[in-house]
Amino acid sequence: MPQRESLTLFMMKRAATVWLAFAMLLGGVAPSWSAGFQTALEGAQLGDARAQFDLGVMYEEGQGVSKDYEAAAKWYRRAAEQGLADAQTNLGFLYTHGLGVPWDREIAIKWLRAAVKQRFPRAQFVLGEMHLKGRGVPQSYENAVKWWRLAAEQDYALAQYKMGVMYEKGQGVSRNFETAVNWYRRAAKQEYADAQFSLGWMYRKGKGVSEDDKTAVKWYRLAAEQGNAKAQFNLGVMYFTGSGVPKDNVYAHMWGSLAAAKGNKYGGEVKNHVKKQMSPTELATAKKLARDCIVRKYKGC
Repeated sequence: MPQRESLTLFMMKRAATVWLAFAMLLGGVAPSWSAGFQTALEGAQLGDARAQFDLGVMYEEGQGVSKDYEAAAKWYRRAAEQGLADAQTNLGFLYTHGLGVPWDREIAIKWLRAAVKQRFPRAQFVLGEMHLKGRGVPQSYENAVKWWRLAAEQDYALAQYKMGVMYEKGQGVSRNFETAVNWYRRAAKQEYADAQFSLGWMYRKGKGVSEDDKTAVKWYRLAAEQGNAKAQFNLGVMYFTGSGVPKDNVYAHMWGSLAAAKGNKYGGEVKNHVKKQMSPTELATAKKLARDCIVRKYKGC
């Protein structure tokens, strides 16, 4: 019996290897991802839920294979049926958007609730989104907040940021800038760029905290270094007006240019406005700094 099990395992691994080689010849698998893909494929075929989930992610995101939502759904389902909350959540998401499966929000909610029973924060967050937009459930800010709070209390950064937004706007909860700041801060400390920007904005405007331009610049910069265009634009404004930092047209132009390059129309307005006050040498320096900053992926600019 042990010899037969070994032979079965060998044949399954060999089949996976042959399939992988064939896919690479057709251009469907990138060599750099081949080892990880093969490992996931072998484990998935042997019934390992985590490997099935990983394989689903590869198909959904096109990691080493061409994007294939149907294949992603197939592997997510196998893992979901074994009770893996990650897979249940991702499968629910595919049903919510009709990706690789029929558009069916009742089935989506079924899988999301299965993950929620395991207190899986991303499933709680997605359910909150569905309540916010009324997708498959009645639209309700209060229920959105309910599910986001559960995820946020488990330190799910995106949910913490959303809680900040709801408290800042007074949607589903009483408006409270101090509480908004607290949620933004928790997400910002996890390096969530939108929360870092929002926290900077609260310091800039003195909402829930004392107005403090230097602290605003600190949070704007952290978000800007992650490529957040709104933060890049606002940082350009801070340099142009000399708020929280010494006035510097070169850096104002640089950050405005970077924001504009990412599609922020206000970044272009800052760049064009400050350009009128710059010498040709300053303008050339600003353009070089922007190019160098992009090469460094916005770090240390």
